[in-house]
Amino acid sequence: MVVGICVGETSLTEVTFISDKMPKVGEYVTIEYDGKKVLGMIENLIRGNDALNVDINDFKAIQKISRIGVEDNYIRGKVKILGDVNDDLRLPRTPVLPGTEIQLADEDVLNEIFKVDNPITLGTLVNQSDVEVNVEANPILSRHLAILAMTGAGKSNTVAVLIDELLDYNVPVFVFDMHGEYKDAVFPNGDVNVINPKINPKYMNFYEIKKLVNIGGNSFIQERHFRRAFKQAKQMLSDGVAHTNNFLQIMYDILEKDSQVEGSDKQIVDVMNKIDDSMDRYSNLFDKNVGNILSNIKKAHANVLDLSQVDESVASVLVSHILRNSLQRSKDAAHTGNKKDLLDNSVFFILEEAHILAPNKRDSDSKRWIQRVAREGRKFGLGLCLVSQSPKTVDHDALSQMNNMIILRLVEPEDQRHVQSASESLSQDLVNQLPSLNVGEAVVLGLMSKVPTLVKINKFKGRTHGDDMDIVSYFKKAVEEEAREIEELEQETLDMGYDY
Repeated sequence: MVVGICVGETSLTEVTFISDKMPKVGEYVTIEYDGKKVLGMIENLIRGNDALNVDINDFKAIQKISRIGVEDNYIRGKVKILGDVNDDLRLPRTPVLPGTEIQLADEDVLNEIFKVDNPITLGTLVNQSDVEVNVEANPILSRHLAILAMTGAGKSNTVAVLIDELLDYNVPVFVFDMHGEYKDAVFPNGDVNVINPKINPKYMNFYEIKKLVNIGGNSFIQERHFRRAFKQAKQMLSDGVAHTNNFLQIMYDILEKDSQVEGSDKQIVDVMNKIDDSMDRYSNLFDKNVGNILSNIKKAHANVLDLSQVDESVASVLVSHILRNSLQRSKDAAHTGNKKDLLDNSVFFILEEAHILAPNKRDSDSKRWIQRVAREGRKFGLGLCLVSQSPKTVDHDALSQMNNMIILRLVEPEDQRHVQSASESLSQDLVNQLPSLNVGEAVVLGLMSKVPTLVKINKFKGRTHGDDMDIVSYFKKAVEEEAREIEELEQETLDMGYDY
């Protein structure tokens, strides 16, 4: 079917066309010229009328022209050139000849475009529901992914669909679950393995705990006392002679005993005060009876670290601890030279609320390790997926390392600009489409897809707890139940022979 005809000056990357019928933004088209069959996507459409131009200010004149000038309406659009269908989607070296017809891409061409070796099925084309959209799994796992959307746009459903598809490949998925959405989830392709947010202190290094207690880099005397207490506490835990699971309490007691020695350094008390402050925040974090968190990861499972009951500071500690240890473990495996050892340590991390864990305008331990895994992880089999409903507050460096993006509806201009500045593939015309996306519709782009795509994400077939609460129904039901209880009490009173 002819969509339109190329007009004006054309380039290697885009063409303008005029049409007598209204196509849809996001539709794929083909243009045949110079022995090539070039694929393109309609990224912009304008309706106009030469007779009804903006320079006319007379309302009655406009009324008259509109009654007789309907045939002067035109449709102008812009097509982004994606590549030669018959040459592995390489961009052509010659521009389209003006006057060339533009055809709607047929189903066979599109099915070939979305045919990949290791498919992750996300959904169907927004404008052609009979065309299934598959993306390649390996670039997601090795080159990272961002799932971005405003609240209520379908982000949680998209994450659930992705997790279930990855479980079908037995990939060990690790979810930092900030709101407890996935701990009771049901996935058709795999089970959930819930991991408690506890750390055995013997797996923490000195510098991790030093940061928790806020011993500054220039506090050399405090650091010396703290290091001595740290070593003693670790030894006591190792020997099984510690009187409590609370690692910070053990260190505090060691220093308190030292402080009572005559002539002791008064800075010991300063360290004790810092430990005491930290115990209020982190007392429930340590448990000497748990193993290394990484040893609890199961293949073909959604490994869910439930962070719904901890505050942001504890979540940051857990994220940095897990990512640091995972990266170090993978590096150690890489040094063996055995590829199997390296792949056995591969993990795909999904970080919900990425704007909290990797904030854009403040520093945190979790942010530093997210940045580091984003930069180095692909060399060692570690993948990241940053999920956020506030893209503008996600660290720009980390976001720019996400070579794949699934962007659902975004309305706020600052969010749009932040995402566009972090992605080379997101054109201004695609950005302009983000506010008009319906719930569950997304722009998909990056290395996982041969072409930018407007996708209707599949509805997740399992169960999660990411939906909004039905507050109105809850209170309506509560009032009805209260009225029923009153009625039953009144009836019981009547049955006992009492009257009002």
